[in-house]
Amino acid sequence: MPWYKKLHWQIIIGLILGLVYGVVAASAGWGEFTSDWVAPFGTVFLNLLQLIAVPLIISSLIVGVASLGDLEQLSRIGGKTIGIYVLTTTIALVIGLVLVNTLEPGATVPAEVRSTLEQTYQGDIEESMEMAKQAEDRGPLQPLVDMVPSNFFSSASDNGNMLQVVFVAIFFGIALLLIPREDAEPLLSFFDSLFQLIIKAVELIMLMAPIGVFGLLADAITSIASGTPMGLASLLGALGYYCLTVVIGLGIMVFAVYPLFMTLFTSISIPDYFRAIAPAQLVAFSTSSSGATLPVTMEVSEKNLGVSEEVSSFALPLGATINMDGTALYQAVSAVFIAQVLGIALTFTQQLNIILIAVLASIGTAAVPSAGIVMLVAILESIGVPSAGLALILGVDRPLDMLRTTNNVTGDTMVASVVAASEGQLNFPTDGVSVVTADVQGVAAGRE
Repeated sequence: MPWYKKLHWQIIIGLILGLVYGVVAASAGWGEFTSDWVAPFGTVFLNLLQLIAVPLIISSLIVGVASLGDLEQLSRIGGKTIGIYVLTTTIALVIGLVLVNTLEPGATVPAEVRSTLEQTYQGDIEESMEMAKQAEDRGPLQPLVDMVPSNFFSSASDNGNMLQVVFVAIFFGIALLLIPREDAEPLLSFFDSLFQLIIKAVELIMLMAPIGVFGLLADAITSIASGTPMGLASLLGALGYYCLTVVIGLGIMVFAVYPLFMTLFTSISIPDYFRAIAPAQLVAFSTSSSGATLPVTMEVSEKNLGVSEEVSSFALPLGATINMDGTALYQAVSAVFIAQVLGIALTFTQQLNIILIAVLASIGTAAVPSAGIVMLVAILESIGVPSAGLALILGVDRPLDMLRTTNNVTGDTMVASVVAASEGQLNFPTDGVSVVTADVQGVAAGRE
């Protein structure tokens, strides 16, 4: 198959064209045209992915848990999955704190830039502070209460309630595991059929991916630049050192930490690994949502990496909900960066507090764009840094959000591969061919 017919190359072309168009549109003042005639294609693509996120999590987790055979196997796989997620999140936080304390990007932001940013984003700050204040007023066990819904259909109607959906799916899966097999079989067949339906729907949705990512990136660039010719360049120039610090941290996670895990615990070579997960990384980058990317993440993990359906249907939906390595690293760098700009010296104890809060917060952070901003407010308040400092980073949050989501999704695929390998359920295709790409192209040609 020619390279230009492969899906991941088509997505890359869409990303590049979207970037080029966005820069040109921002310079020419085409913001309104882009919003009316280009962005809707990206919105439709994102909506389609979000449309199937809840039924995918429900069907995959219920089937995955119920197919494990017994509670001992569930606890073993679940323990490995959650343990590695917490470990990598902690590693990400430590890397972020080491970088931001070493490079000190906050020392490079001029006072006039700080003042301008505070005025520009005052409204966004107040909204984030209000949401964080509501979270602070809750009791210590409120997150546990929030995880258990009183009305499942209400939870399933909002993608922001993914943790509740995950809880219900695992709870029902355990219940099916405990009842006689003949009684569970009808429901298992139903959810298995639903899961197969969703996977086929993913293949159809991915036909629109190149156009969708073009629209999403074009809209993101014009929004960041705010219709001014040099808006994006000047903003990135003022905060470039901060962005570079975050990017270096994310790069260490994606190109050093995750490959190290893959090398130590699996037999998949690093080049093969990155080729296999490229479609999921590209969709994650363009959507800024690990929840929306979940269908593609599961597809590439099972078909390109060879992760068993049993492991992927448990580890990946859980990862899209609680594994936020990139978000945690970003929060650590951002909190210390804001303190540096405002001239606030943070003690070692305060920085340890950042690690503790960020690890716990990452579990409950919604898998949607910019959810980390609200959690960052809580971190800032806990270490005595004014939340108004958020204005310093809001302008560049979107491109960093795209990168940290790519990090999160990459981490999900790594953990699923490592867990599957430890269970003897990792069967990487010997020819290394991108099966996902072939399947999607087959759908396009009308083949099964």
